[in-house]
Amino acid sequence: MPDLHDLTALEQAAAIRRGDLDPADLTAHYLARIEALNDRVGAFARVFDAPPPAAAPRDGQLDALAGVPTAIKDLTPLAGVPTTLGSAAFADWVPDVDGHVVTAVREAGMPVLGKTATSEFGAALYTETAIGPPARNPWRFTDTAGGSSGGAAAAVAAGLLPVAHGSDGGGSLRIPAALCGVVGYKSSRGSVASLGDKSAACGAAGTGQLRRVRAAGAGRDRAHGDVAAFTAVLAKPRRDEHYPSPVPDPATLLEIERPGPLRIGRFTRPMLTEADVDPACVAAVDTATTVLSDLGHEVVDIEPPFDPDVMPLFGTVWAVLAALPPPRGGSEEAFTPLVRWLRERAHRVRRSRFRSARPPTAGRSARCWVAVPGQIGHFSG
Repeated sequence: MPDLHDLTALEQAAAIRRGDLDPADLTAHYLARIEALNDRVGAFARVFDAPPPAAAPRDGQLDALAGVPTAIKDLTPLAGVPTTLGSAAFADWVPDVDGHVVTAVREAGMPVLGKTATSEFGAALYTETAIGPPARNPWRFTDTAGGSSGGAAAAVAAGLLPVAHGSDGGGSLRIPAALCGVVGYKSSRGSVASLGDKSAACGAAGTGQLRRVRAAGAGRDRAHGDVAAFTAVLAKPRRDEHYPSPVPDPATLLEIERPGPLRIGRFTRPMLTEADVDPACVAAVDTATTVLSDLGHEVVDIEPPFDPDVMPLFGTVWAVLAALPPPRGGSEEAFTPLVRWLRERAHRVRRSRFRSARPPTAGRSARCWVAVPGQIGHFSG
């Protein structure tokens, strides 16, 4: 029998429903791995020694992932727990509200084992902060796990979690997933409620997840099943969201089977800058193209969906989102050099430019929700 952490999340949940696996034993298994490995991996900003137990069945039915552990990225508020946003300036901030993702996970009966490490304010594509060790790539500890969901990717790749919450505005799920060899899924805007999450990023970021890929020879991998199941957990509509969900019934995600032949677009020209692409990167795309074609999919060359003109708009939004005021009595010097540079840029941004740069909402006045000490605050425009 494989180790518990080598089972998929759905396999773990099925064993719990059958009575073959006690969720407390599963949680203890992951906590033991975290204790043994996290000092080297740097995946967790905070670990909970006594996470809440799995929820009781509702009407005799457990949710699809009830009892399966996860963790919350440290950009998302968790009531009563220090939420640092990856920043020394917020090391002592304890929010009094939960982000919607936290509510969804708890309602699904998934024990939360801790907060995963993130870059400061999610602003960097590496996870190295002034408040903890860097998130390292479990495959080679001298390499980065990426960012800003680097802690989540490292935790999943190292088998410290079966699935982990993350978020992505400019690659913060996709980059760590690529570096750590895991599945990274950024949900479509509006499909997962994000109010109360710093990483909402005015609609530029999407809430998503990271999931481990089963090793070759361990049986048919069902990554898409785990992704669908965790998306169904997270994709629950909440009040005051500015992007209506395109998923009418999240439960239908569990019924999705592996799709038939797809038409897949590929491109190898950079989107956001004029630069030569390393031949090794092109070769990797060619290899993936061959694999997909052999599986029966049609792969076609397309033009990049964006051009370098988008980069200044993205940079404007990202700079403004780094402009959170430090807690009372805090100093600008507590921020990392990158965040201080972004904050200096933000102070020069005119409201009209910010309004034109951010993603549009669906017919509602846009507000950019961010976590600030003592409340859920927003930028209006």
